[in-house]
Amino acid sequence: MTNALDLLQSLNLLDETERIEAKRATEAGKSLLETVCAFANEPGLGGGWLLLGVVREDMALFPSYQVEGVPKPDKLCADLATQCREVFNLPVRLELSTEQVGGLAVVVAFVPEAQPQDKPIFFKSQGLPKGAMRRIGSTDQHCTDDDMAVFFQGRQRDSFDAALVPDATLGDLAPEALDDYRQARAETNRDAEELRWSNEELLRSLGCIAKDAGGTWRPTVAGLVLFGQAQALRRCFPMTRVDYIRVPGREWLPDPERRFDTIELRDPLFRLIRRAQAAVLDDLPKGFDLPEGELQRQDKPVIPQRVIREALVNALMHRSYRSHGPVQIIRYANRLEIRNPGFSLKSPEHLGEPGSEPRNPRIAAVLHETRFAETKGSGIRVMRETMEQAGLTPPLFESDRAVDQFVARYFFHHFLGAEDIAWLARFKDAQLSSDDTRALIVVREAGAIDNATYRALNKVDSLSASAALRRLRDIGLLAQRGRGSATYYVPAERLGVAEPSEGAGGNLSSKPSGLSSKPSGLSSKPRGLSSNPSGISSNPPAPSEVSERKRLDDEARHILIDDLPGSLAARLGAIGQRHPPQEIQSIVVDLCGLRAWRVDELSLVLRRNPEVVRQNYLRPLMREGRIAMTRPEEPNSPQQAYRVTQAT
Repeated sequence: MTNALDLLQSLNLLDETERIEAKRATEAGKSLLETVCAFANEPGLGGGWLLLGVVREDMALFPSYQVEGVPKPDKLCADLATQCREVFNLPVRLELSTEQVGGLAVVVAFVPEAQPQDKPIFFKSQGLPKGAMRRIGSTDQHCTDDDMAVFFQGRQRDSFDAALVPDATLGDLAPEALDDYRQARAETNRDAEELRWSNEELLRSLGCIAKDAGGTWRPTVAGLVLFGQAQALRRCFPMTRVDYIRVPGREWLPDPERRFDTIELRDPLFRLIRRAQAAVLDDLPKGFDLPEGELQRQDKPVIPQRVIREALVNALMHRSYRSHGPVQIIRYANRLEIRNPGFSLKSPEHLGEPGSEPRNPRIAAVLHETRFAETKGSGIRVMRETMEQAGLTPPLFESDRAVDQFVARYFFHHFLGAEDIAWLARFKDAQLSSDDTRALIVVREAGAIDNATYRALNKVDSLSASAALRRLRDIGLLAQRGRGSATYYVPAERLGVAEPSEGAGGNLSSKPSGLSSKPSGLSSKPRGLSSNPSGISSNPPAPSEVSERKRLDDEARHILIDDLPGSLAARLGAIGQRHPPQEIQSIVVDLCGLRAWRVDELSLVLRRNPEVVRQNYLRPLMREGRIAMTRPEEPNSPQQAYRVTQAT
């Protein structure tokens, strides 16, 4: 077992990690047990260590953990062992020891990973899925239905894509889609035995049809997604499509009088991938190449075609088909952004490493054997390497469990062009290494960087990445935000780049420029959010004050919109001043389904006076029972907010 001094040293070097957690732990409380549950459940982690009797100094610039000691270590060990035996569905057996550090007693607890057939471990009082935990970075997260699928796949249970679609029949499958599969399969292996089977035999072997309780053959989710007729896909999965959205400019700053250009695609999966790829390639900026000995130039998309194909396949293969929402491809002036429903089942810290945790194993198997997808677990690594070979800014990936979404960003920007070199020359006195320059270019383009991105960018270990980022912070080029595995860095004033909005946290999943991991619920008022959005005053403000107030309100609106799913943000961007009230009410319901919203927040994102929001949208929706107050006993409370009702 790793001893207490080794664990303490690791904490002070790297902070809390995926496998190490420090707690004051004077008793075996719920927080401690949740970490035990998470360590026991996390696939492939191999368990984790708890160091009890240690506290973090929050005011320190560097991770600093101090030994506080456990007053009654024997009692704590006994209580913890008892709780781990009784509160979970199956006993969790810890390895416990008491050690002395600086004359104070600390407890070291090793939590072994549970066997696949025993997962998930969960709190009996809460049940599944909420009572089970996973270890994501240095945090303990409540499980979702998709997490359950990961655990049950370890037990050889059926995944969601193997489920029957009740109102679908074999007539909903398109013969031409099956022909498309046969052709793709023959191109990879002409001798594949399944090419000689009938359509029904082929569909059964791929897990695309199965018998229902009455003995009737019906398509599974995988069958309909892979081979379904367009009409059947619209009927059974109305929102399971691909939206290609073209946004003017670099940011989501929608003009309320301007609608986005959007193409909606809905087809069997092979055709859908090809159509989506064609839509992207037709619209991307082009460069050209004149190979030696050739007389005619060759136009090439600014992002390599292989990257685009792999990105689209990843999105459609790993998306959550439980979620009724589209995959969105958003084309900005400086980047391509692909958003798909369903967070990564693989820990964000391990993206790009060998091994895969497919959410849809039957769909994944078909795409792998037809060579649409790379070898398992290598897709992100291939995209990173291909972008690097093309001299482009590395792609950025984020996985946000809070909104159940995965986002990939591919920048058009070439590394260290003339403009970059001129910009970096301003910091000659900083004696930047080549690794430092790459990191600063990413910060300039993306608005933030974290340890995982630095590691992937420069191929260094976690400790080297932490040291390099701290040095850039100490010389005044970066500013640190967050803590632990949630630490990230934004541009400092000296860098001359606009800093992302405050309130972002976590990994690179929800920071501005789309890099943030803050859940959609804002716990505090965003920077620039006026407490009096209507601007009511007894004295008319000066023109400069009006301009400043508008700037602050616009800034606050952008912060709020940045935290929304792309489809909802697009609908907000399309709202004009004469938009039908019923459509805006529908948007309000969708907003309140994500989290509780205050009137001043709704007023900002809808660009409406607060009283108009109350009278035209909130009150009619409350009368219909679609939304409700969070504080019904205090209707005039300044903190009053609105959420959807359970019936909605």
